[in-house]
Formats: sequence, C-alpha cells, structure tokens
Amino acid sequence: MRRVCFTLQVKPERLEEYRRRHAQVWPDMLVALRDAGWHDYQLFLRDDGLLVGTLLTDDLARAQAAMDATEVSARWEAQMAEFFIHGRQLVVLDEVFNLEHQLGALQ
Repeated sequence: MRRVCFTLQVKPERLEEYRRRHAQVWPDMLVALRDAGWHDYQLFLRDDGLLVGTLLTDDLARAQAAMDATEVSARWEAQMAEFFIHGRQLVVLDEVFNLEHQLGALQ
C-alpha cells in the first residue's frame, strides 16, 4: 500500500463549520470510503485554511473513482464544495523522505 499526502485550501471564514462537519461524518460516507480503498485516512487543518490529508491505498485513481461512483459521495461533495477556495481538486504531494524505507535499506 502507498501513503498519499494531498492538500486543499479551505476558505478561512468557513474553518469552524468545516471542523464541525468532520467531527461526525455520515456513517454511510465512512463505510463508502473504507469500501473504496481509503485506509488510515486523516485530515489536518491549519488556521489559515491549509488542509493536509493522508491515506493509505493500493491505487489512488481507483479509490477516487470508486468514491465518485457512490451516491453518498455525490451528496457529501455537493455540500462540501462551498468550503474550498480552488475547488475540490486534490494537490498530491511527492514523498521526499521516508524514515522506514531508509532504515530498511541499512539492513
């Protein structure tokens, strides 16, 4: 499995509501994410609205497509679209360091 890290930008005036909505994500959305291959999915939010997400997945494109095919994701995305400055387009970051990989190479 591969760890993916991505960023999005939440509108600063919407931060508190964004936090509230994510405090209790719909149960059917949680199940859909799991079933689509989103594992160990976490979101981190900075005070200026920078949102950083991480997840483990075998194939990000396939996991995204599986979510896009669900009705619950369409409902969730429609409600969440207004929170983002540049839309809901994930900016995936390149991994530049991995401690475990480098330690493993020492053996």
